[in-house]
This record gives sequence, C-alpha cells and structure tokens, in this order.
Amino acid sequence: MDDVRPGKDGATSGQAGLERRLGAWDGALITAGAMLGSGIFLTTGDIARRLPQGGLILLLWGSGGLLTLAGALSYAELGAMFPRAGGQYHFLKEAYGRFWGFLFGWTSFLVIMSGGIATIAVGFGEYVGAFVPFFSTHHILWHVGSTEWTWSVSGGQLAGALAIAFHTAVNYVGLREGAFVQNAITVLKVAALVGLAVVGLAVPPTASLDLLAPLPSTGLVAGLALGMVAVLWTFDGWYVLTFSAGEVREPGRNLPRGLVRGSMAVMGLYLVTNVVYLRALPVSVIGHSTRIAEAAANALFGASGARLIALSVLVATFGCLASNVLCCSRIYLPMAEDGLFFRSLAYVHPRTHTPSRSLVAQGAWSIVLALSGTYEQLYTCVVFAGVLFHAGCGMAVFVLRKTRPHTPRPYRTWGYPWIPGLFVAVCLALVCTTLSQSPRESLVGLLLVVSGLPVYAWWSRKSAAPLPRTQSP
Repeated sequence: MDDVRPGKDGATSGQAGLERRLGAWDGALITAGAMLGSGIFLTTGDIARRLPQGGLILLLWGSGGLLTLAGALSYAELGAMFPRAGGQYHFLKEAYGRFWGFLFGWTSFLVIMSGGIATIAVGFGEYVGAFVPFFSTHHILWHVGSTEWTWSVSGGQLAGALAIAFHTAVNYVGLREGAFVQNAITVLKVAALVGLAVVGLAVPPTASLDLLAPLPSTGLVAGLALGMVAVLWTFDGWYVLTFSAGEVREPGRNLPRGLVRGSMAVMGLYLVTNVVYLRALPVSVIGHSTRIAEAAANALFGASGARLIALSVLVATFGCLASNVLCCSRIYLPMAEDGLFFRSLAYVHPRTHTPSRSLVAQGAWSIVLALSGTYEQLYTCVVFAGVLFHAGCGMAVFVLRKTRPHTPRPYRTWGYPWIPGLFVAVCLALVCTTLSQSPRESLVGLLLVVSGLPVYAWWSRKSAAPLPRTQSP
C-alpha cells in the first residue's frame, strides 16, 4: 500500500524524514537533465552510417521521442499511484511481488544505475581532458598487472570519480541544494542547445537539406532497428523522476507534468538539433563524424563554434550526472525499509532529510566501477535487462488496473490501452534486437540478474518483517 499521509499545506509526505520539495518545474528539469547527456552530440553520426538519408534520420528521432513520451505517460499513472521514493521498484513489487522489485533494485545497484553513473562520469572526464590534458583518457596515471591481468587508471577516470564524489556530496547536504545544482546546469545545457538550434537555423546552410536521398539497397531493416536502439538510448533517463516521487509536492499532479513536459521539451530539442546537423553537413559526411555536433558547428560557425560545442558537451554530461546521482540513490531506501537490502540504507538524515547512506553507498560503488575500467562492459551486458524491466513496468499498468481497480489513480494514462501497449511492444522488440545482435553480452547480463536469486533468499530469511519506517536506525 502507499505510504502517504497528509502534510503541511495540504501536501503529502512519503517515507519518514523525506520532504516533498520538488514541484512540476523541478520535475521537468530533472527529467530533461537526466536525458540531456552527450548522446545528442554524438549519436547522429552512428545512425547516418547505417541510414544515409536525412528523412529517415529525422523519422527515427521523431519516433523515438513519441515512444519515450508513451513511456512517460505510462509511468505517470504508476508514479501517481505510488508516490514514494523508488519508482520502478514499487511498480514491479506492487504488480508482481517483492521478488521482482528486488531483482530490479539489485541489478540497478550492481550495474544498471551505478554503471550508468560511471559511464556518464568517465564520458565527462574525457571532455574535461580536451581542456585540461591531465584529465585525458589517454593520460594513464598508474598501471598495475601482468600479461594476463592489468589495471590502469586514466585521467578521465579520475575526473569522473571526482565528479561522482562532488554530486554525491552536494546531494548529501540536502535535496534543495542537489536540485538547485541540477536545475542550474540543466538550464545552461538547454540554453546551449537552443542557441545551437536558433543560430544554426538562422545562418546560411552549408549543405543541402536532402531528406529524400535514395535508400540503401541492403541492410535497411537492420539499420532502422539499430538506429532506433541508438535513438532510444539517447532519450534514456526520462523515468528517473519516479525514483524521487517521495519528494515531489502534490505528486498526483506534479509528477505527470514533470515527466511529460521534460520528455516533450527534449524531443523538440533533439529534432531541431538534427535539422541543424543536416543543414551543416551532407549525410555522407555526418556518417563519418564521431563528434557530429562539433563538426556541424565547425562547418556553420568555424573553430570557435566547435570549441563552444565541446564545452556544451562537458556541461551536458556534468548535468546528466547530477540528475542521475540525485534520483537513482532513492531506489535503495525502500528496498532497505522492506528488509531486502542493507538495513543501514533505510536511514534518512534527520537534518538534511536526504537518504544519506544510500547516496554514499551508490557513490562509492559507482566510483569503484569508474576506476575499474569495467563499467562499459558491464553496462553493455545489462542493457537488455533494463529494457525488460521497462517492459514489466509498462505491463504493470494493465496488471494493476485488473488486480487493483479501486486503488486511487490521480492520473490515468492518456490513450490507454494503446499508449502503454505500444511502449511494451517496442521494449520487447528492443530486447529481441539486443539478444540477436549481442547474444554473449545478453547472456552475461542475464547471469548478473540471476545472481540476485541467492541474495534475495538470504535477505528474505534474514528479515522476517519489513524494517519500521523511521528517521534513523
């Protein structure tokens, strides 16, 4: 059942100790901030290599945005039903039982969320290296090992670890401070993309906007499938606000608004940005550009413009990291309260009202992954598991409408049953694509998920009853 009770000014409060301070504006900025990383500055080049036609590129970005919006609308109903910290953990637990909620939380801590934070952080470090050579990923700080096993740490990894530590410390101090930093950085990177779009559309094009070039004779279906995977990974992060639902004011109204507004804003930005790319460079050149945003800026504005774009990517990855550190740490709090994770992580700091120990545990493990150099391999292995959990949450809309028809639903998914049905179908299609394209990595990912079975059995025996929800142990 929901742990929701009346609070001051008619608001509601979730877990004891957490405070509902996030409004719809905060929610939209958190949603947009979690999505706006380095992907939009890089991904179009990968897509153009497989689909050398401007019209198809824009179609993929538009379709990816609509599918993301379908997911946001589905999660809006679930988040409004269960407005507590943890998001997907609660959706899966309430629909299918504690075990499935635990598997999501376990895999999230082990790799999905922590590995994602490590990946974003080291990507940030790579761009720091463009301005400060000491932090370059090519600058090896130390190297240990033999011919069979080696461990090395680069300046980029160190910069990423420091960035994780910084955001963990800011969010430890308080929700207001963490949200302020996240919101400020998101405003900056949205402004950078808007500036690129406005100026890029205003200056004369340096390439013909050919949207109907001849299609490739072979590999079209595979190109569309892999291109959609790349687009959806760039949109990834649209759901993280649900992890902080326990700190959203009037969640029945503000959480859906935050999810939908943030997703729609990013969709618009991504589409316009890709139009700018196509006005700057021919599709054949885009396909050979690993850093498409810098190449397009260089073509339209010169070297100084490319340098500004590199700075924008730096800000974008730093802000994306802020959103993920803030929200993902909230997953492990309810797991601990339910007796399915380390008891100490149920602690909410009495002064800062933050899940301080959960933040520290997440930060420490993410730093270990960033410095280990294995984060990319692990993260690739559980990509398909993350999509499976999304499919399960989409199905939860149908399951809960049948099993709990009388539970209050402050928001109902627009377009039900077609919108959540479309979201589930696409998620399952992506799972099949990932399995066929990367069977070995998918098998390793499955093993990582299955590793939670004995852990769940151990914690279930250890705690016969859930931990009382208190402010301190």
